[in-house]
Amino acid sequence: MYYCYICTLFFILMKKYLLVIIALCTSLAYAQINEIGVFAGGSNYVGDIGNTQYIHPNDYALGLLYRWNKSPRHAYRFSITTSQLKAKDSDSPNFARQERNVSFNTNLTELSAGMEFNFLDFNLHELTTKVTPYVYSGLSYSFYKASYFDSYKKQHFLGTQRTLAIPIVLGIKTTLTPKMVLGFEVGARYSFADDIDGSNPVKQEYSKFRFGNLNSNDWYVFSGFVLTYTFGEKPCYCTD
Repeated sequence: MYYCYICTLFFILMKKYLLVIIALCTSLAYAQINEIGVFAGGSNYVGDIGNTQYIHPNDYALGLLYRWNKSPRHAYRFSITTSQLKAKDSDSPNFARQERNVSFNTNLTELSAGMEFNFLDFNLHELTTKVTPYVYSGLSYSFYKASYFDSYKKQHFLGTQRTLAIPIVLGIKTTLTPKMVLGFEVGARYSFADDIDGSNPVKQEYSKFRFGNLNSNDWYVFSGFVLTYTFGEKPCYCTD
């Protein structure tokens, strides 16, 4: 019950996601350095179906991203990313999975908010080229098509399901021009759900169709490039 309350509250907050970004861009453009851009890459799922490699993109992932740089070392970050997650047992080196031969797909959209930390100073107002590795984490809210498999291994969709997830992202970025930043990142998401692949349907009436490890939650991974445009007047990073 407590988990449901958290999901509901987070959903209400994230519904105002775009309005928050617009407000931030408007009110902070003259006080801080901002970045807005796109994410383009691939996605893969890790769980009870298919290959268990954590970096194994097999479908496209696209998204929008906003950063509010509070200092050369850290920034608040907001993003929305969407992709079709899919996997099939025939791609797994595990013989038992190959014999089972189940495959799934589901459309997933993620809203994420958190903090990005730069390992090196990344002052966007300096004219010299800047490069830094970075990490990002926070909290994600994802919604996807819930499903289950019948005794003939056919996937049936049940409607939209929601879950929270924890993103763990590692990347590297560089300034292309004084206004453009290019990065590459790999981000694994540990979800609080075990039914993204349809192996463990939440609804009790489908419990007889459950399979796989019922004590292990699902992961999904986004890997790709981030291209952002910077704007806003130079902030004062120093202290008096």
